[in-house]
This record gives sequence, C-alpha cells and structure tokens, in this order.
Amino acid sequence: MTARDLPYLSGYPKTLRDEASGLLARGELGPLLAARYPGTPTITNDRALYEYVQDLKSEYLRRAPPLSKVCFDDKISLNGTLGLHSYVSRVQGSRTKAKNELRVASLFKTTPPEFLRMVVVHEIAHLKEKDHDKAFYQLCVHMEPDYHRYELDLRLYLTAREANERVSSGRES
Repeated sequence: MTARDLPYLSGYPKTLRDEASGLLARGELGPLLAARYPGTPTITNDRALYEYVQDLKSEYLRRAPPLSKVCFDDKISLNGTLGLHSYVSRVQGSRTKAKNELRVASLFKTTPPEFLRMVVVHEIAHLKEKDHDKAFYQLCVHMEPDYHRYELDLRLYLTAREANERVSSGRES
C-alpha cells in the first residue's frame, strides 16, 4: 500500500501508517472502527445541526460572535476539508456587516456522532482562534477531551471508506 492510498494519514508517523495499512489490507480497519463507534447519526438536517452547534457554542463560547448560518454542504469535498468556517463582510450603505457561517460536509449526516462533534468543535473553535496553533488545539480539547482520538479515528474511517469505494467500483490495484 502506497502513501497515496493513505492521504488522510499523511501527517502521521510511518509506524501508524503501516499499522493502518496492515489493518486495511486484512479488511479489519472498517469493522474495528464500527465496533468502536456503534452509535448511529442523530443529526441529519440543517435545523438539527444549527441547534447542535448553538448548544455547543453557548456552552463553551458564549462571548464568541454569533453564527448567522449553519448547514450541511454537499459541495465540500473531502480534499482535506471536512468543515468550513467563513467570515463574510459586506458593505451595506455606510455600514459593514459581518457574518460568521459554518458549513459541514454532508458526509457527516451518516457518520458516527463523535466525528460530527469533532468537526463542529474544530469549526466553532475558529470563532475564537483563527490559526491552527497551540491555543486553538487547547480550546478544541477543552470542548471535547477526546478531540485528538476522534480526529485520528475519523481519518482512519475516511481511509477505510475510500478503500471500500475503490474495491466496490473495481478500481483496486
């Protein structure tokens, strides 16, 4: 298995990539993650996502600027982006209006709830911390203590999902 077969794990140590590759080759990665995350998705529409995000935001980031829009987005591809926080400024007359929007890849309508939580935590952390620095990740861990484990497992899940798609479409080399 080559590095191109594990694009979601490219930033991780070789030992971890090798272990993931072995599990994938033996067909064990998907079942392992399914056993670890047996929950079914409960947030499957934009309204439920909006309420979920607002609840997390009000619990951890009360003073952060409000979100004007929260939605699932079919257009977000998985090329490294799982969610998107955007800050839009518009001039209306003599005033500038700023809006924060949060979009989450529609894929998360069907994944275990922990993965959606990890992505939402990541995106709302950007309301307070713009860069992916130490303070940003500390805030993520404050909101979700298992943040780093969920992030790795999500990357493993996406790797297994992609490999499954290659096999079922006959593209496996």
